[in-house]
Amino acid sequence: MTERNTFEVAFRRLFDEQFASLFRYLDRLSGDPDLAADLAQEAFVRLYRRGEVPDDARAWLGTVASNLFRDERRRSRRRLRLLDAQPAELTLGAPSPSADAAVIERERRESVRQALDSLSLRDRQMLLLRHEGYSYREIAQALGVAETGVGTMLIRAAAAFRAAFLEKNRAPD
Repeated sequence: MTERNTFEVAFRRLFDEQFASLFRYLDRLSGDPDLAADLAQEAFVRLYRRGEVPDDARAWLGTVASNLFRDERRRSRRRLRLLDAQPAELTLGAPSPSADAAVIERERRESVRQALDSLSLRDRQMLLLRHEGYSYREIAQALGVAETGVGTMLIRAAAAFRAAFLEKNRAPD
C-alpha cells in the first residue's frame, strides 16, 4: 500500500471515529448545529489537506475546531454590529407557540446555554471537551494550557457553571 493510500485509510477511520464527537463538542459550544457541522467538516478538510495524521489527531482536531469557532465568533460579532444598525421592522417575529414539553425542554436548554455563555471561552471549551471524553492531555493540547493544571481548571470551570446555572434558575423572592 502506498503512503497516500495509508493516509486515506487512516483519515477515513479517524473521520468515522471522531466526527460525531467533534460535532457534538462544537454544537454545544456554539448552540448552532449547522455551524457545528460546518466547523467539524472544515477541521477534517484541513486535516486532509495536511496529508498526514498527527501523533495526537484528536487533540489536533480539537485545537483546529476551537480556533475555527473562535474565528467564526469574531466574524459573527462584526455581522451582529452591522445588523443592530438595521431598522426594527426588519427583524423577525417571535416563534410560534408549541407543546408544553417542548417549551420546558427549550427553556432548560436555554438555561444551560445562558450558563455556558456566562463562562469564559476557555472554561466553556474545557467543560465541553471533557464532556466529549477528551483526556486531560488532549484538552491541554487543544487549548494550549499545561496538562498539570487541567484538573484544577476543570473543577473551577464546573463550579462557575454550577453557580451560573443556579443563578439563572433561582426562583424569585
